[in-house]
Amino acid sequence: MSAKSTARALNSSFTAERNASAQSGPRGSRFANGLTLTAMSLGYGVVQLDVTIVNTALDAMGKTLGGGVAELQWVVSAYTIAFAAFILTAGALGDRIGAKRIFMAGFAIFTAASLACALSPNAIVLIAARLVQGLAAAILVPNSLALLNHAYADDRARGRAVAVWAAGASLALTAGPFVGGGLITLVGWRAIFLVNLPIGLTGLWLSWRYATETTRAPSREIDLPGQLAAIGALGALAGAIIEGGALGWEHPAVIGAFVAAAVLAMLFVWRESRAAQPMLPLSLFSHRLFTLTAIVGLLVNIAIYGLIFVLSLYFQRINGLSAWWTGLAFVPMMGAVLPVNLLAPRLAERIGPCPTIVVGACVSALGCLGLLWIAADTSYWTICAQMIAISGGLGLLVPPLTSTLLGSVEKARSGLAAGVLNATRQTGSVLGVALFGSLVASEGAFMSGLHASLVVSATVLLLAAAVIGIGASSRGRTM
Repeated sequence: MSAKSTARALNSSFTAERNASAQSGPRGSRFANGLTLTAMSLGYGVVQLDVTIVNTALDAMGKTLGGGVAELQWVVSAYTIAFAAFILTAGALGDRIGAKRIFMAGFAIFTAASLACALSPNAIVLIAARLVQGLAAAILVPNSLALLNHAYADDRARGRAVAVWAAGASLALTAGPFVGGGLITLVGWRAIFLVNLPIGLTGLWLSWRYATETTRAPSREIDLPGQLAAIGALGALAGAIIEGGALGWEHPAVIGAFVAAAVLAMLFVWRESRAAQPMLPLSLFSHRLFTLTAIVGLLVNIAIYGLIFVLSLYFQRINGLSAWWTGLAFVPMMGAVLPVNLLAPRLAERIGPCPTIVVGACVSALGCLGLLWIAADTSYWTICAQMIAISGGLGLLVPPLTSTLLGSVEKARSGLAAGVLNATRQTGSVLGVALFGSLVASEGAFMSGLHASLVVSATVLLLAAAVIGIGASSRGRTM
């Protein structure tokens, strides 16, 4: 982008802020921005809330609806597959129609889908409702970031706003196991989806009242062939990994799904390289820092979210904990993320964002290695210390990772950039749950599968640290 184009984009952003300030009257733009941040945090928070709440309810769902580990993987993965597959189109829709309009539509759909989950009579309906929830989550996350990027023009202010946005999600992650465990014990697992209703209604009102609409780009087209290829590739890959653990890796259906995933992935890349307005412009990856942060987002979510899935099953099926006690077991882990999220931008200001990401990934990897000796009778407090290290590292790296990626591209493409980051992260979640779930799915092989999962997590996190550390250093030497 030329300097003139960059200046034009910045001038448009500042004009929008002045208009918003004028419209907000005596309240002032700072107050409006603060409540916009609250709404965006609620949007991201409700998306993350359903991750930990659902993990806490896995055993209760299995007993009510029937099925084994594979069915439970689909309950989790249906959400993340739709999330990852639709998120790029959701970002493009925000650019075309306006991030505020799309964000509010996403909140309404998420709230309705949550009610459908609560009323599901069987596993098939629940999985279908989770798919719709994932679609709505895909709409919420990138457009919440686009609205934040629009509201906070200054890099430092934006970094701190993103930290608060991430902290809101961390608070939801922390409350999820505790609140979910209590609701499951007192009311039943269906109640965990009903808590989304008041959050959704509050977020909708705040967004309507205080968020400022972004500049629309009506010429932005929706890449339907690319979208279909992305859905097919990710769904086939997740299905192959999940069913590989249940049917065996040499089963014809599993092999066929892997082949289909590879073919569809190649078609997706081919389509994106030739489309006039691709869903994923490959030119974005010409920015080294953009590419590095997207890869790190993928790797980190493979490691962390796959591990949360198997640890939930460990507490309930190996240790025999109830949903309530499983929720309590995760509270220290999730609670560590919130204060570290708030510390992360200040550390990034001192040592730089990329070194902060490296430190966070290494801390999480050490926590995984510390759990390698876990057994059925291991003390909870020994496990807890390592879980806190894992989540603390995650809390340290997410804010600078997000802010760095947004800062690596021009503002006009912030919705798309946010979509790419979250698409790669949610793809990592899909692959992590599918892979780690397949490792523990075999009868009588849970503990060996858990140990293998920990090794994979540590390796992937160290790889993420190497990618951003070495890649960013190489960039610095070539500039």
